[in-house]
Amino acid sequence: MIPRLHERTHRPHDSLAEVLGRPVSPNEGLTEYTVVAHWPGLDYFTLDDEQKIWTSVQWAEHLEDPYLEHPFAASPEDDRRAILHLDVRLHPDDRELTGPEWAETAHRLARAAGIEIPGKEHSCRWIAVQAQPGRIDLIANLIHLDGAWHAPPADILRRLSDEACRIEQDLHLIPVRTGPTARPSIRPAPTASAQLASILTQLADEQIGPLATVRGLVEHTAHRLARQPGAAGTDTAHRLELIARRLHAVQQDLDTTAAHLVQPRVATVPPAARHTAHRSP
Repeated sequence: MIPRLHERTHRPHDSLAEVLGRPVSPNEGLTEYTVVAHWPGLDYFTLDDEQKIWTSVQWAEHLEDPYLEHPFAASPEDDRRAILHLDVRLHPDDRELTGPEWAETAHRLARAAGIEIPGKEHSCRWIAVQAQPGRIDLIANLIHLDGAWHAPPADILRRLSDEACRIEQDLHLIPVRTGPTARPSIRPAPTASAQLASILTQLADEQIGPLATVRGLVEHTAHRLARQPGAAGTDTAHRLELIARRLHAVQQDLDTTAAHLVQPRVATVPPAARHTAHRSP
């Protein structure tokens, strides 16, 4: 297992969107198969008759609430970036964990990171999201329920690494680290090109992208009009089919543009510097 610590941020929405691979939505419910664990105090905030499934926006707002409840809470360095995000990835050849195994892993990592302290009532809010194969993400707000600021341990990476090794042994997983150079590190923030490429990819997605939805509606309308009697309906259906084709072409162009954005740039050699073969006369 490889633990990684992301740069702290101000809003949980961005971290949760990165984990899900799409923007948070008020219409997308995250079940217990996605949010596999959370801070124990959440049980006191949820009534028995309350809805069991929260949307991704509701989870983000739940993590953001301490900001609103304690507007002056900050670190000793006057830092208000309270959103802590860490992820742990399995070995590529490892088996897929079950829901309870992911939940146990999340709680153990939360305790190793110091964001969950057994017996402490006013602890941090955190959730564990299992949205990508072989990976679990923990997102926490470092502002305690009583307004105190939680300072992660200075050796948090070492603690996470040590706990990951113990989890590997307990769950009979494949150890990933085989040398001193394979150590956890702070994950660099995604580049602007990568962020823009992600947006374009979401727009062009054939399953849940907005352009796919629009194209599907246009095609459906065209098929219905084609069954209507009269030349006017046939002509309109044909025009709609052409519109649907153009929309599909736009999706393909967006996909191609997204791929170009994330491709590494290769430096080109000026023509004068290129080596050319000379033929003898």
